[in-house]
Amino acid sequence: MTQGWVIVSVSLLYMGALFAIAWYGDRQPRWLHQWRPWIYSLSIAVYCTSWTFFGTVGQASSSPWSFLPIYLAPILVFTLGWRLLARLILIAKREHITSIADFIAARYGKSQGLAVMVTLIAVVGVLPYIALQLRGIAMGLDVLSPDIGQRVGLDQTQIAWLVCVVLAVFTVLFGTRHIDSTEHHRGMMMAVAFESVIKLVAFLGVGVFVVTLLFQAPTLPITLEASGVIGQPDMGSLIIHTFLTGAAIICLPRQFHTMVVENTRASDLNTARKVFPTYLLLMLIFVLPLAYAGQALLPGTPADTYVIRLPLSVGAEGMALLAFMGGASAASGMVIVSTIALAIMVSNDLVMPLLLRRMKMTSRNFAQLSGLLLNVRRALIFLILIAAWGFYHLILTVPTLSEIGFLSFAAIAQFAPAMIGALYWRQGNKKGVYAGLMLGFSLWLVTMMTQTGMLAGDGQSNILIWLISPPAFPPLAGLNIIDWGLAFSILMNAAGFIFVSLLTRPSLSERLQAAAFVGMPLPENDGARLYQSRVTVAELEMLASRFVGRRRMRQAFSQFAEQRGEELVPQQQASAPLIRHTERVLAGVFGSSSARLVLSSALQGRNMQLEEIATIVDEASELFDFSRGLLQGAIEHINQGISVVDKQLRLVAWNQRYIDMFQFPPGSFKWGGRLPILFVLTHSAVCVAPVMLRSM
Repeated sequence: MTQGWVIVSVSLLYMGALFAIAWYGDRQPRWLHQWRPWIYSLSIAVYCTSWTFFGTVGQASSSPWSFLPIYLAPILVFTLGWRLLARLILIAKREHITSIADFIAARYGKSQGLAVMVTLIAVVGVLPYIALQLRGIAMGLDVLSPDIGQRVGLDQTQIAWLVCVVLAVFTVLFGTRHIDSTEHHRGMMMAVAFESVIKLVAFLGVGVFVVTLLFQAPTLPITLEASGVIGQPDMGSLIIHTFLTGAAIICLPRQFHTMVVENTRASDLNTARKVFPTYLLLMLIFVLPLAYAGQALLPGTPADTYVIRLPLSVGAEGMALLAFMGGASAASGMVIVSTIALAIMVSNDLVMPLLLRRMKMTSRNFAQLSGLLLNVRRALIFLILIAAWGFYHLILTVPTLSEIGFLSFAAIAQFAPAMIGALYWRQGNKKGVYAGLMLGFSLWLVTMMTQTGMLAGDGQSNILIWLISPPAFPPLAGLNIIDWGLAFSILMNAAGFIFVSLLTRPSLSERLQAAAFVGMPLPENDGARLYQSRVTVAELEMLASRFVGRRRMRQAFSQFAEQRGEELVPQQQASAPLIRHTERVLAGVFGSSSARLVLSSALQGRNMQLEEIATIVDEASELFDFSRGLLQGAIEHINQGISVVDKQLRLVAWNQRYIDMFQFPPGSFKWGGRLPILFVLTHSAVCVAPVMLRSM
């Protein structure tokens, strides 16, 4: 048994070291820049919480291979699904996304109501997970020093409250020292990366120590097979948990924050694709040996405590303290990043919109807004952790850490259908997301109340429990009610999202946002296709001349030939550098993304969508006060009839298809003048009305 003052002293020293690292990281950006890819990769390991440190050993002891999804799913996402992560990062950077609620709301028409709904679900879903960390730390303290609370008259619940307060104070000092428009917390990420190293070293150290114990033991009371650590897995449960974990690694607010929001350069993902799966494999190595050693040497003790109890059983208090510090490090890192991510979501999407509606903004109080936002976030951190402590009481009836973890994963996985649809399905819309989230989250609440004992009865006497009872036909009949309830909530969420989206039409704002999210190519893939297009020099010059003029394009091509010391033959195939040079010339006129849209549309033989034309208009308007000739050239080859009006609702650009569609009189549209929109609407109504009457 370790003395309480030793635990408290080491914990305070550790917290002080973390704060010093965070402070140093904020003050030394150059040093941080050199190690940025590694810090980014290790900060993602905040995924490994006290559940991973303590709970997976308990899972392995009670159910063969049930711990695998915790490691397997993230490894699959980072090795096979990395393109999805890359797309998330690129879109988030372009759209200035600061949270998962911001991401989903931005894709579906920048809906404030949807952001509020996602934020509320995230808070409710993550609170059990934060409570799990409080339980893990309190459990570790109770095992390492049972009398630490008795000496001051505190039980385990009150110890959890003290842990909650300490973490709240530390998180406020840690993550709310300043406001950054990008929500980057470089010092905090450096400290979280350090925590990841500590918990890995601690787990590997305990693992090596316990394996040495097993080899030194003259005899063991049970064999590996008899311990139940290895055996036939429950495949249904394994598949469901793998899916939930795969969705959670993307949708958890803390993972979205570390992977997407805190990403400084998209290329850092290449390092993370290798480092993070390797980290998980190292954390996986000793799970089975620890579980077997606990079954063999400590029969009858709670399996979640094996990591600390095994060293204590042979008097290795130093190793047990290292195990506790590793678990506490895993828990505190999760609590810090999660509460900061939730505080950002709640302040940005709930509190600040209400405050700004009530405040009359002037230059003086606008300057105070940064301080107000910091104070709001500090208060929210305390409120979130107090609510988590309330959940701590609720989950005391749940026997293992893993059951609490999967419950939280399922709540956050409710965002998965909307997230996948945001990236790959144009037809997905806000009404579908609302329907899916309401349906799925309602079923999750029923499952949560069933698991925590809040619902009495069974499937025969309680209709709510009947709703989440697995069907009677195989292989689903073999699932337990909790696993099926969690999976069923996600399935109904996806079904509601798809069905309602198919029955309704997205609004114009949703269509425009879909163009920025759906099908956006990754830079390397898009560049490979675009820059290898089979187009001659003459064709490329003619295409670019439509937008910037023949004289300017000839000058640009001549300059390119002089710089490279080569002659451009009109009929030869344009090289990739020449296509890149042409793109840069176009980008100087109406923006890089618009230049890419125009080139890909022309060189790859596809028609531009309405949303892409809107992108060109938006980007062009940011660069100069509207070049009508440029816009005319951009829309002339579109199949649809297109017209553009300015802020005064005057027609400034059109294509021939638009004139033919409404049979405007010859000479009505002239260069150098602006046609009032009233004339256009009146003439269009006269042309369309007879057609509508004939169809009635």
